[in-house]
Amino acid sequence: MKKKLLITLGTVLAIVFATIGLTFANSALNPSSPSEYKIGISYPEAMRSDKPAVVLFYTDWCGYCKKFMPKFRILSKLYKDDYNFVMINGEAQENIALTESCAITSLPTLYIFDPKYDNRVHITNGIYTDLKRLRTELNRYIAIRKKLDAAESCVAE
Repeated sequence: MKKKLLITLGTVLAIVFATIGLTFANSALNPSSPSEYKIGISYPEAMRSDKPAVVLFYTDWCGYCKKFMPKFRILSKLYKDDYNFVMINGEAQENIALTESCAITSLPTLYIFDPKYDNRVHITNGIYTDLKRLRTELNRYIAIRKKLDAAESCVAE
């Protein structure tokens, strides 16, 4: 009887610890709020760079923002050589002026900021909700930027 009880107790403990372990592993892979993703670099750092930046305006309470974050993480890995990635919490006091200057009215909002050419491109939610269409737009911007860079180097010569 004691043996069966010990086996049952051991099995229950193993299931409990396995469940706890999976919960922690899952939370590390899929954070519960956008702020926990910590993707990219700071806005000031991105604006000092020659690379364009994919800038995401979000809040932690926004369900759509939470849903978009895995896509944003994928993009940050796929385009790390072409773009800087920046996350802007639209409710943080230090970001209010930037949020207002971009006329952010819904979340998440995605922009391409290009400090080299002083350019901002708003990417509508009809595009960023579809990863394939979003990648097409990011690729298009990179192609245009290469043409601008080539034209600039021709003028300089």
